[in-house]
Amino acid sequence: MKINSELIARTSLRLLNDAGLDGLTMRLIAQELGVRAPTLYWHIKNKQQLLDAMATLVYVEAAERLEPPRGDVDWADRLADWARHLRRVMLNYRDGARVLAGTYVNHPAVQGMSEQILRTLLDAGFTLGEAAHGFTAVLHYTIGYTIEEQAHSSAAYGDDNPYAPERIAGGIDAERFPLTARAAGDLLGLAGDASFEQGLRIVLRGMRAARADHGSGVRGPDAGGSGVGGSGARGSGAGEPD
Repeated sequence: MKINSELIARTSLRLLNDAGLDGLTMRLIAQELGVRAPTLYWHIKNKQQLLDAMATLVYVEAAERLEPPRGDVDWADRLADWARHLRRVMLNYRDGARVLAGTYVNHPAVQGMSEQILRTLLDAGFTLGEAAHGFTAVLHYTIGYTIEEQAHSSAAYGDDNPYAPERIAGGIDAERFPLTARAAGDLLGLAGDASFEQGLRIVLRGMRAARADHGSGVRGPDAGGSGVGGSGARGSGAGEPD
């Protein structure tokens, strides 16, 4: 078996479900591969490089399953599908969203996925700067939501998980903070798909409003520009009708 960075990254992803990100060590990975830990450092210099390699595989997995753009699909529906798809891929791995957070990914498949999304947004009337910022906002929302979602269900809490539905409002003084107590489920409890969809709709409505302002000549300080940021796939229903 030839050891290389991709094999190390794939092995690491396989170990995540048992060890979690905090328990994933070079020694554990080396043991799984049947080699000594120093062997891995010829290919992966440190933990950050390992995370970058793991994140690349997750993004590539998402990119390979992304359907080609179709002219009859609204831009918001396409962007929502991409976000749902990326979340599902992250949920396949324990701490999968944490793996993606803050990592650097430079892979043709991922760049091709970004190109498709940006082209869809430009064709819908966004400027390149608006498309890049909007795409990045959806990406960051999706990763951030999934980080919290996975943390709330973490085995670290055991039977005393404060995010359990029956406990979530227990620590809030309803007399002093009545609105917070009433909204506790929405503020603190992530209700899986339903909660994700609600937040996603809000982000997409913001993008649609920014495009409308651009079309009417009302421009914010960052409405233009041509910078491209982020790397980055759909279900149905989060897109807002024109």
